[in-house]
Amino acid sequence: MILSHDVDGPAGAPAVVLLHSSVCDRRMWKPQWRPLLDAGFRVVRPDFRTCGQSPAAEAPYSDEGDVRALLDHLGIRRAAFVGASYGGQVALTVAALHPDRVSALALLCPVRPGHEPCAEQLAFGAAEDALLDAGDLVGAAELNARQWLGPDATAEAHDLVRDMQLGNFRSEPAATGDHELPEPAVDLSAVAAPVLAVGGAHDIAGFRRVPAELPSLIPGATHVELPWAGHLPSLERPAETTRLLLDFLPRA
Repeated sequence: MILSHDVDGPAGAPAVVLLHSSVCDRRMWKPQWRPLLDAGFRVVRPDFRTCGQSPAAEAPYSDEGDVRALLDHLGIRRAAFVGASYGGQVALTVAALHPDRVSALALLCPVRPGHEPCAEQLAFGAAEDALLDAGDLVGAAELNARQWLGPDATAEAHDLVRDMQLGNFRSEPAATGDHELPEPAVDLSAVAAPVLAVGGAHDIAGFRRVPAELPSLIPGATHVELPWAGHLPSLERPAETTRLLLDFLPRA
């Protein structure tokens, strides 16, 4: 199965793949896709399984494998990646296992392969599980929007995150089983592309540590912490995040 996706821009343009947070779907990139397209990129926005318009899996799969299959389907051999949260983990996995396919990595408050959750994440997960077990999907989606958006997020951004997460919660029961393959062992020192690792000062401690630690794990990686950001900076200050991406991403 090919992931549901949007692709815009000419086939010969440098490709950039936007990988969404697990809380969201590809709609989270609405503020970024047009400026990236206008800057000369071919912009690819997929939905992971059970997110947005991608259905649940019916056979063994990995998100990293799904992304590579999509690029093969589109005839894209090499691309830059922008990954938010879990999308950053998927981008890192592609870059470590297939370094020849990745020209640059911009990671916005990423998770990384092998990441162990901190106490704050575990407490959040317990609160979310309690709401889901009670059948309160709306409450669980609202909890996610409050938790992951920083203080500069607008009411519109809040509503969008709540709507995306609610849709993902409603899609998950359609799965006929857990077909996701075990997470592969990943050596991040194998990443050959330039890496921009972005953290948010208002994010929880466990997620702030991930981008801060990446320069010690990936040769040449650069860490930046945004003093205004929570966990989803592309939705909190869209224009500022877009400028950050355009300044970093290679045009060829």
